[in-house]
Amino acid sequence: MPSTVLNAQTGRQTGSPPSRRLRAAEQIPAIVYGHGMSPLAVAVDRRELRLAVSGGAGLNTVLDLTIEGKVYPSIIRDLQRHPVKRNVVHIDFLQVNLDEEITVAVPLHLVGEAEKVAAGNGLVDPAVDSIEVLTTPRNIPDEFVIDISDMDMDSVIRLEDVPMPSGVTPTGDPESPVVTVLTMRAEIAEIEALDAEIAEEQAEEEVAADGEETDGESAAADAGDGEGGGAQGASSDESGD
Repeated sequence: MPSTVLNAQTGRQTGSPPSRRLRAAEQIPAIVYGHGMSPLAVAVDRRELRLAVSGGAGLNTVLDLTIEGKVYPSIIRDLQRHPVKRNVVHIDFLQVNLDEEITVAVPLHLVGEAEKVAAGNGLVDPAVDSIEVLTTPRNIPDEFVIDISDMDMDSVIRLEDVPMPSGVTPTGDPESPVVTVLTMRAEIAEIEALDAEIAEEQAEEEVAADGEETDGESAAADAGDGEGGGAQGASSDESGD
């Protein structure tokens, strides 16, 4: 993987007001850390950053981050965006050793048409949108491409089925699903089963409520009989007097 140079300027002030002024000038506040170095506050040009990560590797591009003439081989570890505008507002650069393995997430891309799945009223569903791997910085794949053309209704593509380039090792469970097939009929059956369960619960609640009302009416009737008996007894006593 060829190197990509990105220049960064030091000496920026930290804090919200200085950062807003930087962004207004099309500069992005950033920090560089890693490999025992003290975190270094820098700023990079927005347009230069866009060009630097416009290649196939995207945000996994290994950057020769150049600061005051010194080169820091780095990757973008974290990228923060504005919640509404979605433009980049801050970047964390991680300095890396080009000979040491690091863990990165590589995007997953599906190609082809799963005609058998479509004919069976199914839907191909990517269980993940990226695959985490362990590899050296210069060996990071741009993406993993999976052809779904041969998938049928019973197909499941697992992590162990995804071809890995030399020197690239997945970190996840080999048997974990990467691409699955959703069966629309199964979903309908689940909905029907859920509806039946809800209806059954409602029926049980209605029976319980009717039982409570019946018990209440019986108690009221018993209370009325008791009161009437007491009155008759009182009348008899009065007559006796």
